[in-house]
Amino acid sequence: MSDCNHDCGSCSASCSERQENPGIEKAPMNDLSEVRKVIGVVSGKGGVGKSSVTSMLAAAAKRQGKSVAVLDADITGPSIPKAFGITGKAMGNDEMLLPAVTDTGIKAMSINLLLENETDPVVWRGPILGGVVQQFWSDVCWGDVDVMFVDMPPGTGDVALTVYQTLPVDGIIIVTSPQDLVSMIVEKAVKMADLMDIPVLGIVENMSYFKCPDCGKEHKIFGESHIDEIAAKYAITCVEKLPMDSQVAKACDEGRIEHVQSPEMDRLAAALTEE
Repeated sequence: MSDCNHDCGSCSASCSERQENPGIEKAPMNDLSEVRKVIGVVSGKGGVGKSSVTSMLAAAAKRQGKSVAVLDADITGPSIPKAFGITGKAMGNDEMLLPAVTDTGIKAMSINLLLENETDPVVWRGPILGGVVQQFWSDVCWGDVDVMFVDMPPGTGDVALTVYQTLPVDGIIIVTSPQDLVSMIVEKAVKMADLMDIPVLGIVENMSYFKCPDCGKEHKIFGESHIDEIAAKYAITCVEKLPMDSQVAKACDEGRIEHVQSPEMDRLAAALTEE
């Protein structure tokens, strides 16, 4: 490539000059932590409910008896503390941070647990954002964790690249909604994961339909779903479709998301955490 800087570690392009092993090492984990499985939750664009799906997956895994953690890698748009009702600040010393713990025992770390005010903007460039994500992995005393869900920012930018390259990601879940435009963006996320040799473990189509509480009929508010075709095209076997549910939105706003029961998320969490 004419504009190549020969730094394959900062690029996800697949070209003839790409080095298979650019020398990037996985970020180390501290001696007080052991995380057995890492699952990224991604979306090609914002506004599709990625963070609520992350939270419900974590809660479902916790109900199934797993030790669960959530690393909020969406540094500029953190939602995890709000969804779980975490209002305190992270504690620690000069060497290590302690994660917050939710009502049901889910461990969580987010930039909002370190800011003086949760509404303060994070105006940082990509390399700094990536560095914070690595610190959340290496410098937080996670303890013993069966599965960690990483709530990633939307898109295929610097933070996603950092997570894929420096964290031991076992696979990703892609969150989407039914529109044609979003379906096209889903394929971008799938292809990026393929470039980085990260398995796509499943797809969640959020806001797939609205079920009338009076007659029980399902209405496709955002049009017909195309997610089954995409899943078949890329041989993705786990697909869940979530209805539009005002109670989920209300639970997120009130910090009660871990108490929301979702049979779809229970099924997916069981598939993701099986031994």
